[in-house]
Amino acid sequence: MSTKAKITQTNSDVESNNDVIFLPDRDARVAELAYFKAESRGFEPGHDLEDWLAAEGECSL
Repeated sequence: MSTKAKITQTNSDVESNNDVIFLPDRDARVAELAYFKAESRGFEPGHDLEDWLAAEGECSL
């Protein structure tokens, strides 16, 4: 199966696995968590990557 095919799977393709997070949904969730991390420190500059990586760790597959 090609990478593109793996990314474009539908919910019916994986309905037995509730742990699957599709890439657009995962990225949106990571962005949301990173935003809340930045908000909690008053949007102090210079922590963008740190916030993103911490959020990715919380959303790891």
